[in-house]
Amino acid sequence: MNHSKLDDMFKGWFVGNFTPTAFKTDACEVAIKTYKAGEKEAAHYHKLATEITLIMSGTVSMAGRIWTAGDIIVLAPNEVTDFEAITDSVNVVVKTPGCLNDKYVI
Repeated sequence: MNHSKLDDMFKGWFVGNFTPTAFKTDACEVAIKTYKAGEKEAAHYHKLATEITLIMSGTVSMAGRIWTAGDIIVLAPNEVTDFEAITDSVNVVVKTPGCLNDKYVI
């Protein structure tokens, strides 16, 4: 058995081939991302990874659309997205395969 705390992870990422991690793997990367209203991430894409985002709570803007709790957004490699938390929000993000240095900011 292994035990970790989400608070000890880097920006909510807790599964993947990085340190610290609760479970080390190249198969995927998983995070719980918490945002305050108004927080943003720059437009970017991944050349190798598919990125899946589940909006757990709140309202966000991604890829030019508004998404709310329960929405699942799947971005294929090379699809561009940006991100803004319209309200406080919590998201689950999965990237597969796990590939470090596969984020290309535009």
